[in-house]
Amino acid sequence: MILIIVVIVVLFAGLMLVTNMKNKQTIEDNNPYDKTNLQQSTVDLLDDPNYQNIIVPDDLDEKLDNKESVTVYYFSPTCSYCQKATPIVSPLAEDLDVDMKKLNLLEYDKMKHYEIEGTPTLIHYENGEEVARIEGLPENAEEVYEDFFETYVLN
Repeated sequence: MILIIVVIVVLFAGLMLVTNMKNKQTIEDNNPYDKTNLQQSTVDLLDDPNYQNIIVPDDLDEKLDNKESVTVYYFSPTCSYCQKATPIVSPLAEDLDVDMKKLNLLEYDKMKHYEIEGTPTLIHYENGEEVARIEGLPENAEEVYEDFFETYVLN
């Protein structure tokens, strides 16, 4: 009986070690964030094509301070609405050749800083100032996002 318990404990410890090593390697190989202590839900998205083009707050603040135009999709990997919206808005932005940056609010507690009330939120800034915003997951999301891009980003 003791031998079985020891074997189970060793197997469990080995599994945890392998999982930790895999996550560490993934973070080292493909980490657009400026930190290594990432939430597991963020680690799970590192290779997802819908969650590329990440921008970190310091880089976004620099763009806004320099009066640049930028489109930012604010999301959280744990947000159920983001999980539905991202597979719609991300490929659409790519198809329309929109350079849509993505800022992960789970990793960076910046909701107040960017005046975000909930996720997902899509904002377009012109000359460093907000000109348009979509909050939440709209009905007819693909049409709404496409209209947003055509009206505010591609004009």
